[in-house]
Amino acid sequence: MARSRHSRKPMSQINVVPYIDVMLVLLVIFMVTAPMVSQGIKVDLPQLDSEPLPPDQEEPLIVSVDKAGLMYVNIGDDKDKPVEAEALQLRVAAVLRNAPKTPVLVKGDKDVDYGKVVGAMQLLQKAGAPNVGLMTETPEG
Repeated sequence: MARSRHSRKPMSQINVVPYIDVMLVLLVIFMVTAPMVSQGIKVDLPQLDSEPLPPDQEEPLIVSVDKAGLMYVNIGDDKDKPVEAEALQLRVAAVLRNAPKTPVLVKGDKDVDYGKVVGAMQLLQKAGAPNVGLMTETPEG
């Protein structure tokens, strides 16, 4: 009466199916919410052929000038609120003291008065920005 017993050994493998499900759900959530979380203020940029920023460069400090001539900066807690000239200058100077190689760009609406964009550039230079770039969009077509 020899009974053959099949002893089961415990499996030492991780069941990854639930982790893959969670990862896919998170991927879908991020894909849906990413376009909604746009940075900055709605500005219609002029369309020109220009070179894009190199991908290895630091994230730029962007000053936006909207149609009404109000200025916004992409640093700080209140990115969606207009900034006065003095506050803009102080913020930019603080960023450039901590990270002097940070690129500084101006994103001016195509319908704004040219003097407002030049005024923003002048404020940035007073704050210590050695070079100020202008943002454009590539033309469609």
